[in-house]
Amino acid sequence: MIQRIFACLTLAFALLFSAVAEDRPNFIIIYCDDLGYNDIGPFGSENHRTPHLDEMAAEGRIFTDFYVTSGVCSPSRASLMTGSYPQRVGLHQNEEGRWVLFPGNSRGLNPDETTMAEVLRDAGYVTGMVGKWHLGDQPEYLPTRHGFGSYFGIPYSNDMGHQDRPEPYAYPPLPLLRDEEVIEEEPDQAQITKRYTEESIQFIEANKDEPFFLYLPHTMPHWPQYSSEDFAGKSANGAWGDTVEEIDWSTGQILKTLREHGLDEKTIVIFTSDNGGATRHGASNAPLSGAKGSTLEGGQRVCMVAWGPGHIPAGTSCGELVTTMDLLPTFAGMAGATLDSERIIDGKDIAPLLTGVEGAKTPHEAFFYYYQGQLQAVRSGPWKLRVPHKPMRGKNPKPVPLALFHLESDISESVDVSGENSEVVAELQTHAQRIRKDLGDSGREMEGSGRRAPGHVENAKPLTSN
Repeated sequence: MIQRIFACLTLAFALLFSAVAEDRPNFIIIYCDDLGYNDIGPFGSENHRTPHLDEMAAEGRIFTDFYVTSGVCSPSRASLMTGSYPQRVGLHQNEEGRWVLFPGNSRGLNPDETTMAEVLRDAGYVTGMVGKWHLGDQPEYLPTRHGFGSYFGIPYSNDMGHQDRPEPYAYPPLPLLRDEEVIEEEPDQAQITKRYTEESIQFIEANKDEPFFLYLPHTMPHWPQYSSEDFAGKSANGAWGDTVEEIDWSTGQILKTLREHGLDEKTIVIFTSDNGGATRHGASNAPLSGAKGSTLEGGQRVCMVAWGPGHIPAGTSCGELVTTMDLLPTFAGMAGATLDSERIIDGKDIAPLLTGVEGAKTPHEAFFYYYQGQLQAVRSGPWKLRVPHKPMRGKNPKPVPLALFHLESDISESVDVSGENSEVVAELQTHAQRIRKDLGDSGREMEGSGRRAPGHVENAKPLTSN
């Protein structure tokens, strides 16, 4: 009798686990490089044809107040992977004080950090990455050492190869990796978006019967822009537009593959950018002010489309403040994964916002805009306070004064309303002082007690050599 009861309980638990596992969605993140807020149809672009993204938005949900934590590549990607501000994980700059990682840098993503890929892998997901990593090129830092079961891509920016550059900005040949092996030097970048798409489809088809996580950070449209023969010279916005339209095609191919294999109602796809658009190369961030590299809205507020017919309401929009840091805890919750309660992260679970729960609000009391280690602005609700600071670039920089903007009525940050809103200013200054104690502020020579060390490798060297 006891054996029969035990057998029945075992079967019941197995069926329950199977049902829970069946209900867990797959996750795909499509992460563009330098794409502007206004570069795709769902966010108002008239320069680029993006029919697949238009359809994705019509079947999904756009987030108009979606933020990255930096105006440049490496810090932004560190936040996506760790759910933390880059200052917390020590990747707000490289060891030389420059704001991204370069080939052969000794600094990278600390092996002690827990990434989104590791969280999902440990929850039973198959994990794969195709595209640009940019969190360190030493073996200890590569994607396969941070939770990804497979990797195919260029590990940093596509301009960090053999270019006609003066010293000290001359680089060794650009590497293309499969897992941890360099399989090509200076690959044909005109074919890179197509190759990434093919690799992504192969990953989906190979793992269609298991829960999976695919991270697809495109190399494009970062300078220099390259497109395949089907797209080169075809857009109304030069090389920039060509790459955007090819990325739209790529996204359409991925959604088509999901539908063909009956995975569309089992998968959540996030489409976004690593930072604001590089306007000097052809991007548009309208109606936001600023561009890539800045702490103006155009530097850190990016387009975001979420798609998942089985989970996300169609044809909807969300104007609540959310960030890339939120994707890690949100996916973990949906996957039934457990996060380490001892490790502080800054992201919040935004599943109610993602799935369109009526009345859901942002879980963030405040959001902080850093330029490397310097705090430059704070947002809470519709208010954005620019805190006084000295610009970190320019020959004779003049101090930037305090200013307050109401983003809902002044999205371009053009009218300072600090004079008539002293209580709001005081509240946001309190938030600023709190984060300075936690994450520091180099403009005030404050270190912060909540920072963790980045990875460090002695005798680092690039993956390829001249």
